Amino acid sequence: MQAKDIMTTKVFCVNVNDSVLDAIEIMLRERISGVPVISDRDVLVGMLTEGDLLRRGELGTVRRRPHWLEFLMSSGRLAADYVCSHSRKVADLMTRQVAVVEQDAPLQHIVDIMERRKVKRVPVVREGRIVGIITRADLVKALAAKPIPVRQASDAALYRDVELELSKQPWHAVQGHIVVRDGIVALWGFIFHDAERDALRVAVENIPGVKGVRDHLVWVEPATGIAMNPGLAAMDLEDSSRDARSKEAVRG
Repeated sequence: MQAKDIMTTKVFCVNVNDSVLDAIEIMLRERISGVPVISDRDVLVGMLTEGDLLRRGELGTVRRRPHWLEFLMSSGRLAADYVCSHSRKVADLMTRQVAVVEQDAPLQHIVDIMERRKVKRVPVVREGRIVGIITRADLVKALAAKPIPVRQASDAALYRDVELELSKQPWHAVQGHIVVRDGIVALWGFIFHDAERDALRVAVENIPGVKGVRDHLVWVEPATGIAMNPGLAAMDLEDSSRDARSKEAVRG
């Protein structure tokens, strides 16, 4: 999927010359947490978000630093902080370095930007002008719209699909075998990390036609070679947790 497939085309923007109050009114009215900032020529020049409004003089939330730290900081940095916490102009508060994408950008690229830059929205532009915006909510909506595939498959076909899917996974190193009967997949063998148990279950559950998963995997502790079935491993973990709580109670 590409940006144009899920982006919101009705974008609420503010002008770079608008007041902060104007931007706040739009954000509250439209129930959005950020707005793109455009120039008089409709070119994207920045972004104003709720995060830019947290440290404000009106709220008494201006950042307070120890005097010794302020002494070490440059006057330019302190002056810039003052502008951000007291100015009433969008131009002074907005983030100018905005990551943007084109309409044909793949979703993988957009998510990478969101994670790397820790942003919740990415504007979509064409020739510098904003034509849409993608938020985390848009990604969630796209996920909800993905239908879960349903099919009828023979046990032999499911067996082949399970083996093929597991062969693609870099974490798969289970020593064992698979049994499929009436659409139920039974997993037998040894695992060396309990996360592998969940990963195997999820991988098999996602194969269309699988009706259920039976877990017969045995966890082997790598350091000692001690093998435990799922029930014993769970009981040992519960006993360890109970012992830890008891020791904390004694210390208290």
